[in-house]
Amino acid sequence: QVGDSGGDGDRADSRGQQSAVEAVLQAGACEAAEQATKDHNATMLTIAVAYDGREELVDALRSILRSKIADAGDPVAAIDEISTETIAQHLYLPDLPDPDLVIRTSGELRLSGFLLWQSAYSEFYFTEIDWPEFRKIDFLRAVRAYQQRRRRFGL
Repeated sequence: QVGDSGGDGDRADSRGQQSAVEAVLQAGACEAAEQATKDHNATMLTIAVAYDGREELVDALRSILRSKIADAGDPVAAIDEISTETIAQHLYLPDLPDPDLVIRTSGELRLSGFLLWQSAYSEFYFTEIDWPEFRKIDFLRAVRAYQQRRRRFGL
């Protein structure tokens, strides 16, 4: 249940290829949660609906080119203005910091396209536990493993 009291409560947001999800689900749960919590500012819960990191990058590049071509009128000049900063600004959640730790449940040893750009320098923790059974103790194990690592940020 989502409250609408505003203030310091948790906030919900959804991102991804929402057109791939049934219209009933889209118009229902995600939009209702976003609307009811839009003024909350304590914690952000991001719901990835049919999210694909490759599509996010394509959408970001399209957005950049549309914006730059509209400003300059010259496609070549628009291409020259693409940088890591402009790409980051056009991702689905430009204000969300890159994750320090990505936890992958279910024993899969792959990213499945999740936050491809944002997780470039993240640490990864893989566990056999399925998401519905993932408990607080499992989260604490992941955090402990993360704390024992030496972050190199791509070096």
